[in-house]
Amino acid sequence: MRVSLKDVAQRAGVSIKTVSNVVNNYQHVTPVMRARVQAAIDELGYRPNLTARNLRKGRTGIIALAVPELGNPYFAEIAGAVIDAAAEHELTVLLDHTRGEREQEILVSQGFRARVIDGLILSPLELESGDLAGRADDVPLVLLGEREYDLPYDHIAIDNVSAARLAVRHLLGRGRTRIAFLGARTDSPNRPALLRLQGWREELVAAGVGAPDELIAPTGGWDRGHGAQAMARLLDSGIRPDAVFAYNDLVAIGAMRVLHERGLRVPWDVAVVGFDDIAESRFGAVSLTTVAPDKRAIARLAVQSLVSSLERASGRGEGDAAGERGSAPADGRTFIASFELLERESTLGRR
Repeated sequence: MRVSLKDVAQRAGVSIKTVSNVVNNYQHVTPVMRARVQAAIDELGYRPNLTARNLRKGRTGIIALAVPELGNPYFAEIAGAVIDAAAEHELTVLLDHTRGEREQEILVSQGFRARVIDGLILSPLELESGDLAGRADDVPLVLLGEREYDLPYDHIAIDNVSAARLAVRHLLGRGRTRIAFLGARTDSPNRPALLRLQGWREELVAAGVGAPDELIAPTGGWDRGHGAQAMARLLDSGIRPDAVFAYNDLVAIGAMRVLHERGLRVPWDVAVVGFDDIAESRFGAVSLTTVAPDKRAIARLAVQSLVSSLERASGRGEGDAAGERGSAPADGRTFIASFELLERESTLGRR
């Protein structure tokens, strides 16, 4: 038979309310009493009835994560990190993908699943501020990524310009001066590609080596094939860079394949840096130097933001996400997660 709160209370010799306070991690329980109740819980093997608890709170115990593409390793790793972070709060994650299409992002953000979720984490590519300005759904929303929204929703991001400058600075430090950028997009000032292009240009100009447009290779997307095509076009045009900074690891991996096919050695002839630190970057024939965003921190901040919103709504605020720099534009908070450059064989060679 299922062990109940009453069973635990009888074993510990306390009230059912005291057991409930311990199970729900309320602060106003003495350490001695908490230990006594926890011992009874462990002895009896009590497990909370989450369905009943959520019904009492008017919740489902489910949050949603919507990303552009689950097949992209970066978003798959973010999804795994969000699932782990949510589990710490006894939340289940419903996954969705929008294919990076504005219509799907609007549909998700407007709450078409509002009856089955308590909160939404959305990583948009095409969504505009106006699409959210009239949002009627009261389900808490957290935005991921580098698009800027002057709206009352929490936003988790990294500093793409600084991250790109760090990558280019590393290449300059290795003696490279003709550093190409693969993955440029010029159709929006808010997309990460343009921010990373900005960082590429700023660091090259600051170093006094110049940032000629001929070293910018636009792509129609950001997977391995797009990286390979961009690298091939660059080489076919007669331009020979001595290094490549790619929008992401997938573009970098595609570029390295073409360099290998053309008889160019990485890193001796052309050094390569990617972005995202996906698992594949560590296990290629030549491991990839890459900018590694703190994906665990991104996930933790996003989930904690939703939890804080839910707790405030129920009058039990437990504090906000902490540990990363935050600001509060238009009543929404922006949290900036950290990043680091992981130096590997694609710039250092084998030791």
